[in-house]
Amino acid sequence: MTPPGIDCSLIVNTFEKPRHLALVLESIAAQTGVAGRLEVIVADDGSRDETADIVAAFAARATVPVRFTSEPHAGFRLARVRNEGARLAQGDTLLFLDGDCILPRDHVAAYLARRRPGVAHLGYCARLPEAASAALAPGSLTGLDLEALAPASERRLLRRRFRKAWWRTLLRHRSKPRLAGGNFGVWRRDFEAVNGFDERFVGWGQEDDDLGLRLRAAGVRLESILDRTCSLHVWHPVDPTATKRWRDGPNVGYFLRRGRLTRCRQGLVVRDAAAIRWGLPSDVVAEPLTQALAAAIPAAARVEPGEPCEIEIVTRPGQGRFTRRAECRLVIAAPDATVEPSLERRADHVARATPAEVAALLERVG
Repeated sequence: MTPPGIDCSLIVNTFEKPRHLALVLESIAAQTGVAGRLEVIVADDGSRDETADIVAAFAARATVPVRFTSEPHAGFRLARVRNEGARLAQGDTLLFLDGDCILPRDHVAAYLARRRPGVAHLGYCARLPEAASAALAPGSLTGLDLEALAPASERRLLRRRFRKAWWRTLLRHRSKPRLAGGNFGVWRRDFEAVNGFDERFVGWGQEDDDLGLRLRAAGVRLESILDRTCSLHVWHPVDPTATKRWRDGPNVGYFLRRGRLTRCRQGLVVRDAAAIRWGLPSDVVAEPLTQALAAAIPAAARVEPGEPCEIEIVTRPGQGRFTRRAECRLVIAAPDATVEPSLERRADHVARATPAEVAALLERVG
């Protein structure tokens, strides 16, 4: 149950940047206009330094509820870390924030003034120069006009970003404005409807692009809030796992996959085969491959002929065709079966499998 008055959960992800985190938490403590409405969740990717102590000290003096989650570090797992924070959240609104971005005093209030179901609000950061960042120390933010620290060039870039986002939203662009995971707000029910971040994204990048596309597919409108607020990125060396070019990221291949499910399979919850809506071929019991398919999918997970589904399956050997609206079209073919070029063109995935391999394949697809 949500504590009385708490309607916003601010989720801060972090990994081994204790000084930056201390600055971020200090800026959160200075938020105005949100008394009694805010909780803070620090989601850590397994830091092996004083991060936990910094959070504990902040929680001891904070006037808002503070919670902390951390697991042993096992590589860059930002999607998982953000989901862990969201699992603890009790507010109706989720605000996500990178642990190296400090906030102007009215940042949270600006989001709360705009929030509404069915809309995700997209922020971004102004990047502080190295010298200005080095001058910031925990305990030094009191009385500072943080927004004034942003260079004029950064403010111009944010105004341009807002204008582009406003125009693209007006035109109902299919993929822009893009969602940047380090600063955005979303109604919790909308986030849960797409099963949160896809935890199959491991390593640098694309987990936020993917979430934005799936929110759009679920009917959520993405709007920029840069006309009202932004965060301020405190300089640090570039993460060694980051790539200079977007297309060189380790997750790009997975991100560009066809047949993306709106409600991902490995997110806030793991969705097994019984949790997917499947469209099976009409000749489902005619061959050993289709018999194995029918055995692996509970009857309750199968939609009626012609009904929309998440994953529609056609098998070879078999006579079935793709006939319904589906998010993912899958051909499962025996190792020696022929798949017609016309069918292959319509499919999002073509997989070769024996009857014994079908159940394991169904747990991976999508």
